[in-house]
Amino acid sequence: MKNPAVDAYIAKSADFAQPILRRVRALMHKACPQIEETIKWGVPHFEYQGVVAGMAAFKQHASLGFWKQKLMKDPARLFPAAGDSSMGGRRFRSVDDLPSDAVLLRYVKAAVALNAAGVKVPKAARPKKPPPKPPADLAAALRKNPKAKATYDAFPPSHKREYVEWITGAKQEATRLRRLATAVEWLAQGKSRHWKYQDC
Repeated sequence: MKNPAVDAYIAKSADFAQPILRRVRALMHKACPQIEETIKWGVPHFEYQGVVAGMAAFKQHASLGFWKQKLMKDPARLFPAAGDSSMGGRRFRSVDDLPSDAVLLRYVKAAVALNAAGVKVPKAARPKKPPPKPPADLAAALRKNPKAKATYDAFPPSHKREYVEWITGAKQEATRLRRLATAVEWLAQGKSRHWKYQDC
């Protein structure tokens, strides 16, 4: 199903880009007659049970990218080099730079098949931050107060980090000493840094 907003996008694109965008658009619909058009992030996208691909026009090139290209085979080298996390594909400066219709149809059908099968792009694992090391003054204060130390040691890294950052973030020595004393008092009572807000 064609979207008038995509017509408008193509019409206002540079002359060299218009035939590229029109051809990509036509092949999207040929490969998957049920595909739908939308504008996302200011550029045309094609959807079938999720985003399939997007195309865009720039001042000197146009591009085509597949949403799940990391899960697709790329015999025609249509995708960006490894390490490029963007969805943009290879740059095209003329319609003659595009791969053959047969190649593009294969790519679109492969992308549609991934969506139809419900395949999800695996989320990149976020690197875990190492547990924070307490500053010397906090470590010394905890050694003098076994209850506070037991609470601190049992806390997850995120709770420890809240106390460490609160104490080390003090701009003046007097503020730091006040925060240190308060931290030890709260820890001895088994409280996290933000205990006041936990029942809100």
